Amino acid sequence: MPDKVYKKLRVTGCSQTSFKHAVELAVAKTAESVRGSAWFEVVELRGAVANGEVKEWQATVDIAFKVD
Repeated sequence: MPDKVYKKLRVTGCSQTSFKHAVELAVAKTAESVRGSAWFEVVELRGAVANGEVKEWQATVDIAFKVD
């Protein structure tokens, strides 16, 4: 097995639906400009509240990609 090196990029996805959707958005948007994504780690979950209701779910994730 050849040696590998990875770099991590921290991004935050925001969704009006769920934390899961926020993570999926972060991963998908990152894939548009970074190739070779290998895994992600959820770093933080939080949300926005307005008028006593949850208005947005936010997921900060580290996305790792292979360095060529």
